[in-house]
Amino acid sequence: MKLMGYFRPNGRFGIRNHLLVIPTSVCASDTADKIAAQVPGAIAIPNQHGCCQIGSDLTLTQNTLAGFGKNPNVGAVLVVGLGCDGIQARPLAEEIATTGKPVKYLVIQEEGGTPNTVAKGAAWAAEMMRELSVQQRVPFDISAITLALECGGSDPTSGLASNPAIGYASDKLVAMGGSSILSETTEVIGAEHLLAKRFADPVQREKFLNQVRAVEQRAIAMGEDLRSGQPTPGNKAGGLSTIEEKSLGCMYKAGTSPFEGALDYAQERPRGRTGLYFMDTPGQDIDSITGMVAGGAQIVVFSTGRGTPTGSPIAPVIKITGNDATYRRMIDHMDINAGRIITEGATVPEIGEELFQLMVEVCNGRQTKAESLGHREFGIYKLTGTF
Repeated sequence: MKLMGYFRPNGRFGIRNHLLVIPTSVCASDTADKIAAQVPGAIAIPNQHGCCQIGSDLTLTQNTLAGFGKNPNVGAVLVVGLGCDGIQARPLAEEIATTGKPVKYLVIQEEGGTPNTVAKGAAWAAEMMRELSVQQRVPFDISAITLALECGGSDPTSGLASNPAIGYASDKLVAMGGSSILSETTEVIGAEHLLAKRFADPVQREKFLNQVRAVEQRAIAMGEDLRSGQPTPGNKAGGLSTIEEKSLGCMYKAGTSPFEGALDYAQERPRGRTGLYFMDTPGQDIDSITGMVAGGAQIVVFSTGRGTPTGSPIAPVIKITGNDATYRRMIDHMDINAGRIITEGATVPEIGEELFQLMVEVCNGRQTKAESLGHREFGIYKLTGTF
């Protein structure tokens, strides 16, 4: 199947053509916002980290920012740094530029303050936006698509209706040569043994199981029980009583395809063989989506039983609910009503096909409701505290 998108110099294809302004740290975030506000169409991400982090935690933030800049939905990037940040603007810009896309950087301390940086940055951003505006969509095969799978604000209808429909759409994409990413490590606890059986590669299977074990071990090391936060209060109010019950519903998003591998948060993307992958992300929806988009996903399908408005700065998020009442109550945010499986006798393949066809339309330029409402939630997973 052929789609229409934007060709990137590294051979990938984007379904959007964003100009992204990336602050290297929280100290540069306000300046990045001011630059983006002066250029219609430019997007700044609200990075709250990037300084006084150490070791793997600092590396994770840097890789997440670089991954966002490298995402094929981004056509050009402006990096803004303070100058004394833990993450430096020039190396970050150079890493993103390995994709071949236009990248520039500014340092507030070198420019003499924010007024000069905003003025210069806005001029550069306007020039970059003009170049993006003349780029045309070109045909590409659907096999170049990586789909992120997410669920949040879940209730029992997620496992009964919307997640199985997502699994159908994921299986169809994988069968056509594309890739899907299942996420949320905390939300496979209790179902990990079932998912592990679908890893053909024993090394990748063990990596996946180690990712699950590590989440539980981190909680134990902190003297906490994961079950105090999972399921969340909203999940419990919706009718999910245990983390295992939540996980058994969550796993249906992965359909029936075999797993090709396990990915580290934001630092790895499907390479070589396409297909279904697992990414080690937290259960927190926004941090999880950020990790998968940094890992190269161009589009997100998000199942929600109780309803959530969450979007992404650079990837369209399709919202599907298995709860008919939620669909009616939050119609401004829900793209598909999978609750018809429960209330009207629609089948999982019927809703799954409807979802897949909407995915195709969104890839070709149709806006999701989250996009049209300007939802651009962004958050980076932290491994430890700030020092």
